[in-house]
Amino acid sequence: MNAAKPLPAYLIQRYQGWKATTYSDNRAWYKRLATEGQRPRAMVVSCCDSRVHVTSIFGADQGEFFIHRNVANLVPPYEPDGDHHGTSAAVEYAVTALKVAHLIVLGHSQCGGVQGCLDMCSGNAPHLEETSSFVGRWMDILRPGYERVKAANKAEDQVRALEKESVIVSLENLMTFPFVKEAVDGNTLSLHGLWTDIGEGGLEYFEPKTRSFKPV
Repeated sequence: MNAAKPLPAYLIQRYQGWKATTYSDNRAWYKRLATEGQRPRAMVVSCCDSRVHVTSIFGADQGEFFIHRNVANLVPPYEPDGDHHGTSAAVEYAVTALKVAHLIVLGHSQCGGVQGCLDMCSGNAPHLEETSSFVGRWMDILRPGYERVKAANKAEDQVRALEKESVIVSLENLMTFPFVKEAVDGNTLSLHGLWTDIGEGGLEYFEPKTRSFKPV
């Protein structure tokens, strides 16, 4: 494997700074995490977007959240077909092995994946329709959400609505996993849908009774 290169200098400097300060000041805590293993109370499915920083939003430390990130914070439906399913594997491990008490889907504003889905479904991104597009085939998961919001009048309203649909679709798909449904029905696991506004720092939660998002 000849393509791998050493880390750039700025990342090495940042690591060395972390090791000399944060790690050094909390050495016992890190040793405990290493020897006792992880016991996170919650799993968070969030977007890959670099602007979405889950641990910062909730002021969390290492060991508190089991985090899985993918394009547009999507959870696919339960499909035990023998193929590779990274998101489904993470959900399975969190629920059945780690026994998390909460499973949170966190969407966000200005999501590029959601915009791509909107463009694709409205016929404005033919390259995403290609079978060779990993992004396009992943965003197919959100097509049911698009069908629910396409009647919106303004383009910006459609984007915002589809960002929140990405959370709702994922929550719906989570309940197709037998082990998730069993844990929810047994009151050992609760599902939560959140959406954050990057620019305003706002956070909204999904209220299933009204099928709407409300400020936290």
